[in-house]
Amino acid sequence: MLDESLLDSPEGLAEADHRGLLRGAAEAGARVRTAARHAAEAGVHDLKPDGRPRAVLIAGPGAAATQTADLLGTLAGAGSPVTRLAPTGVAPAAGALRWELPGWAGSVDLLLIATPDGTEPGLSLLTEQAYRRGCTVVAVAPARTPLAETVDGSHGLFVPLATASYERDEPPAASAPGVLWALLTPLLALLDRAGLLTAPPDALEKVADRLDRIAERCGPALATYSNPAKTLAAELADALPVVWTEGTSAGPAGRRFAAALAELSGTPAVVAELPEALSAHSALLAGPLAARADPDDFFRDRVEEPPALHARVVLLRDRPIGGLTAAPAARELALGHDTPISELEPEEGGELETLAELIAVTDFAAVYLALTSRA
Repeated sequence: MLDESLLDSPEGLAEADHRGLLRGAAEAGARVRTAARHAAEAGVHDLKPDGRPRAVLIAGPGAAATQTADLLGTLAGAGSPVTRLAPTGVAPAAGALRWELPGWAGSVDLLLIATPDGTEPGLSLLTEQAYRRGCTVVAVAPARTPLAETVDGSHGLFVPLATASYERDEPPAASAPGVLWALLTPLLALLDRAGLLTAPPDALEKVADRLDRIAERCGPALATYSNPAKTLAAELADALPVVWTEGTSAGPAGRRFAAALAELSGTPAVVAELPEALSAHSALLAGPLAARADPDDFFRDRVEEPPALHARVVLLRDRPIGGLTAAPAARELALGHDTPISELEPEEGGELETLAELIAVTDFAAVYLALTSRA
């Protein structure tokens, strides 16, 4: 259940935020600027690549590395395939994870390592393997870690992770807002230099500015009725989020939202892209999770009995209304099954800016849901 009184209490939210999640969301723009500066100081803008890499491989633990690979692969398109190297191991612990290069990887390929930890022996072994194969290695990780030493010793490029002071005592959650931007920003700058996507310094500055504006609109001081992130969090209380995305960049934003909901607040969610989401989830909306499925809910004791879980569609779009769109069909399907629908569409801007806005608003919503949920 959602504690609505806490949702509109900035002091209460701050007291409940033991992991610094709200602060991380609010400082996303500053984190982008710091990470961009670290990339410049590491020499990313001075690189002169000899053409595009044949393939880009990304390794790292947890949701942050998965989402970074998803975003980079979407933005790069078909220019060079972006593949995440999934780890193996008996536990999700730094010492237990191992990564392996595919057999075909060699001197014409690029290995990116993204981790908020840097103590993983498996990543150091992967770096040494890539060095023997002739792969170019670029890593973003905390400074003064075993991985940083290995990358330097293997003649790779190391970019220090942009961290906040409150994250040094206790490592942040993998889906925490600050972690994504700290890992993603230097790699965007790098792949811009490699010609795989467009993310020059001025575009990254626009991303930081957009994130600052979203922090003002979605911050804890603004009441729920005028705060899109708080509104979305309140709408998703006691609901199963059914996240539908439309537009290329909205896909990874929706997948990140589902991962953040699960990790930060324990809220399950399903996600799919339009128009195929309409057939993939039509049975779900017609089944026991539909709002109309429980006719006795009207007579439920609101104090003693927990509410039934019902689906709620969240439609994320990264392009303006008009043209070829499945949004009307999505609304018709949802409302036809008495399923409420929430919609988010960013303001106009470049691809990176609109993507950043979708991620930022849903990050704030996931954080508010995490801080105000109670058994």
